Amino acid sequence: MGNFRSLSWLLILSVILEGVTLEVQGLAINWGSRTSHPLPPNIAVRLLKDNGFDKVKLFEADPGPLKALGHSGIQVMVGIPNELLIPLSSSVQAAVNWVSQNVSTFISKYGVDIRYVAVGNEPFLKAYKDMYVKTTFPALQNIQAALIKAGLGQQVKATVPLNGDVYQTDSGLPSGGDFRSDIRTLMISIVKFLRNNGAPLTVNIYPFLSLDADPDFPFEYAFFDGKAKPVVDGSITYTNVLDANFDTLMAALEKNGFGSTPVIIGEVGWPSDGTPNANNQNARRFNQGLLNRINSGKFSPKHPSMPDIYLFAFIDEDMKSVDPGNFERHWGIFYYDGSIKYPLDMGNGKNLVAAKGVKYLSRHWCVMAPQASLSDPNLPGATSYACSYADCTSLGYGSSCGNLDAKSNASYAFNMYYQTMDQKQGSCSFNNLTVLTVIDPSQGGCRFEIMIDNKTHEKTPSPSTSSRGKHVTSLLVLLHVIALIFCCMF
Repeated sequence: MGNFRSLSWLLILSVILEGVTLEVQGLAINWGSRTSHPLPPNIAVRLLKDNGFDKVKLFEADPGPLKALGHSGIQVMVGIPNELLIPLSSSVQAAVNWVSQNVSTFISKYGVDIRYVAVGNEPFLKAYKDMYVKTTFPALQNIQAALIKAGLGQQVKATVPLNGDVYQTDSGLPSGGDFRSDIRTLMISIVKFLRNNGAPLTVNIYPFLSLDADPDFPFEYAFFDGKAKPVVDGSITYTNVLDANFDTLMAALEKNGFGSTPVIIGEVGWPSDGTPNANNQNARRFNQGLLNRINSGKFSPKHPSMPDIYLFAFIDEDMKSVDPGNFERHWGIFYYDGSIKYPLDMGNGKNLVAAKGVKYLSRHWCVMAPQASLSDPNLPGATSYACSYADCTSLGYGSSCGNLDAKSNASYAFNMYYQTMDQKQGSCSFNNLTVLTVIDPSQGGCRFEIMIDNKTHEKTPSPSTSSRGKHVTSLLVLLHVIALIFCCMF
């Protein structure tokens, strides 16, 4: 009889739990905010959760996204921009104030699950020419001290996201890895400090940049399909540059006595536009391969234990600097509005899903008027003006709109300006060169955008992204049913 009751209990419990939905766990992503028409934070957080992301990195303490992340179940790494390194390095009180305003407040008042503070972003990048070499470590020390003073020393850890150029290998093989000679002493001090405070080292690795910067880089070596000519390092064989790059870092850590240091890959991804190698096909191939690796739980040949890996990036950013290249505005796995660029299998049988509830400006596009002439002397200046205030990076060589004819090219520039200006009256007036149309001028893979209507979103109350109350209620009901079962059994 006891066995029968136990069996009955298991059957009933399995029926109860059958309706419990488990989200994909362990996916992390970077959420940038350099956009003219940001995706409303509540919609963005719902989009993260719908696609199984339970960790996110913000590049600055933006109140909108932080508040929306409260009680969401998503762990947060909040960033400190490089321009704040100088004041934070010179004053402990400045660090205390920053932590109080941007960490303590959002944890206690809004229930944000902040786990890390990212002090700076790639501050030792060679392109910065030592601009932040003297301020990064003191800023890190002061932020850590401020976290401890706020009683958050165990809950929140300070780290520094570093570019992969802080280490190198003279042999060309991962086993020869060591820190860059000009910052080697500084790197050892930082890693030792991180280890002493139980914090991870964070590094950004970009196979795309390796490929895009070097015409002789083996194309297949950037991907995970195993089609590349392997690189043999002793008994280890590498078939992709991400593994080799990561193990180069690990060799540098081991060589300097820090082999057990936990490492986070803070950024890795592939852009979809802006240069010939940046397209949806390559981006999908890389990101799907990366997701497959993450979901397999196995990483590099020498270090198979999977680190936290933050995909770069969540959504496109049309206001981001293009100094490194036009591709900088196209790293998102989603377009600016949360719509899908290309399909991805997120694991556990789940496919990438788009944002819900996005409201747009009216379906009007600004295009070059049919009667306007390409020989009009005002045309070059008008298109140049439009692109100086809007994102025209998709018009470049090898980009998604790079094959438009001259009139469509001008239309794209005019429309991007018109949309960026919120379709305001007069923003489609260029010396009789333009006209409004309700016919979508998009061609093939070239999208003529209509922007998000942020003013409408601001007026419309958004439902909370938190499901904590619903989950608590469900849990109480579940416990009540279990209690009744036990009463009946015994």
